[in-house]
Amino acid sequence: MKEFKGKSGLLAVLPSWFFISSVIILVGIIITMAIKDLNRARSIETQTLLEKSSVLIRAFESGTRTGMGMRWRNEQMQILIEEMAYQPGILYIAVTDDSGRILAHSDPELIGSQIYNDQTMKSLDVSQTEKWRMTKHMADNEQQNAFEVYRYFKPLKRSNNHRSHMMMRRDRDYNQDSESLAEDRNSPKIIFTAFDTAALDASQAKDIRNTIISLSILVLLALASILTLFWVKRYQRSSRMLQDSKAFSTEIISHLPIGLITTNEHNQISVVNHAAEVILGYNAVALSGRDIKKTLPEEWNQLVAYSLPNNPVIEREIEYLSGSGQSIPLSISIARIANNNGRFLGNVFIFRDMREVRQLQEEIRRKEKLAAIGSLAAGVAHEIRNPLSSIKGFAKYFEGRSEAGSEEQALAKVMAKEVDRLNRVITELLELVRPSDLRIQQVNINEVIEHSLHLIRQDAESKNIAIEFTPNQTLPSVAMDPDRFTQALLNLYLNAIQAIGSDGRLTVEVSQTNESDVQVIVKDSGKGINPDDLTNIFHPYFTTKAAGTGLGLTIVQKVIEEHNGKVSVTSNRHQGTQFNMVIPLSYQRSQPDKSADNHLTTGSIK
Repeated sequence: MKEFKGKSGLLAVLPSWFFISSVIILVGIIITMAIKDLNRARSIETQTLLEKSSVLIRAFESGTRTGMGMRWRNEQMQILIEEMAYQPGILYIAVTDDSGRILAHSDPELIGSQIYNDQTMKSLDVSQTEKWRMTKHMADNEQQNAFEVYRYFKPLKRSNNHRSHMMMRRDRDYNQDSESLAEDRNSPKIIFTAFDTAALDASQAKDIRNTIISLSILVLLALASILTLFWVKRYQRSSRMLQDSKAFSTEIISHLPIGLITTNEHNQISVVNHAAEVILGYNAVALSGRDIKKTLPEEWNQLVAYSLPNNPVIEREIEYLSGSGQSIPLSISIARIANNNGRFLGNVFIFRDMREVRQLQEEIRRKEKLAAIGSLAAGVAHEIRNPLSSIKGFAKYFEGRSEAGSEEQALAKVMAKEVDRLNRVITELLELVRPSDLRIQQVNINEVIEHSLHLIRQDAESKNIAIEFTPNQTLPSVAMDPDRFTQALLNLYLNAIQAIGSDGRLTVEVSQTNESDVQVIVKDSGKGINPDDLTNIFHPYFTTKAAGTGLGLTIVQKVIEEHNGKVSVTSNRHQGTQFNMVIPLSYQRSQPDKSADNHLTTGSIK
């Protein structure tokens, strides 16, 4: 099962605090710049009003100087103030003495009153240069903001470029104005000009409003960016957790020892694990996306129809016919998958190969049968053998008393022979059920095989049966009981000779299958074994021979299993039979049968 993983982006590499800090710093910089722009605009507007006030004051001073040269009186200065204050945006123009008493004002009604009290006049700190401040002005019973500029009033101060012109008039008679001029020179005066700041305030309010709107949008965008970042991080974390969970579940599904198939809501196969591929004999890619009604056996689809959300099909045993034609017993469970809303999402098939379980069950039955035979043999062997010894003694007695070649002597020989056969059956039975005391030693398995073949070579040659064996000198020594293993080989040789009859071939091969096992193969060119009999040939007393006991192959299996090995058989009619025996190179004493039986009893075998 393949897993596709996306590449991590920049957000996944850099930490969240880095982006949040960057956004906060950016917002702070923009707010600072906006405030600076507002202050800069305010400074420009203030500077403009200051310059206008300065020009107005200088113009008024120039007019005053000109008027004084023409013998103006205070009435003319009042008229000039009123005319100049009539311009748009000017709230008032006033000339006061240093105590704040109004000498001239754009509002004639205020002449003689105090413009400010003494404390305020001292705080103004009037000088020869223009100063300004923001103040309040009452007009038409309404208070409004005023931009006020003030400095000492200098109407008699002349610049150098006017000196020659004024010198032309120095001889004129100013007798009537001498006292007032002297008074003007000696008494300092202050001029005040005030401009309406409504336009300035409106412009500033508009700028502030626009700036607040822009900053609000910026803050909202910053918050949206931070929220987006958190959502992205949350999505990435959820996506990563989902990928981890998917990878975890994928690994679990892939390595399950049982087959698993899932379908989607359209009953199409979506997941097939490796165990399912092995059991069914199909590739997962070939099954993916196919409809289960066209892919899975009809019996499986019937079980799907029987399964309900609250009543799944559990542990139903069925026979599955693989693509190779082999019948495989399966234990299958089917369940429907639904979400929290009850919406159908698909089905899950869980199945396992029951062949090994059935082999274990068969092994248990075989051991139970052997145990029953052992109990029987232990009870009757002694009682049978004693009478057999008496019968054989009487047979030999009558054989010796009878005439040579007579019928009585022949019958006595038959009796003695049958007694020997019955005694051999009892011996084999006792060997089958009696725990073997193996004498394990390191042996050269080639020598053991050659010795066993030497014992039956004369019998094979008499029936024109060729014996083929090539020693494998690369094999290491094997830990085994050579006598018991020779007994197992002899049983296989004798069965092979009987199956061949005459004019055939008996082949023995030995090889190392891996680092820990050695394999011995005994095959013949006989008539083979009926397929129906293959599953029963290792059972006690099962035989197809007229004079057989049915214990030979059972003893072979017992000997191999005592060596912690396994024996299997393959056979084809009229093509011969092959027995494969696999034995570990090193012998490990197996646990007692009682422990093994307890283990099998407490397992999940059904």
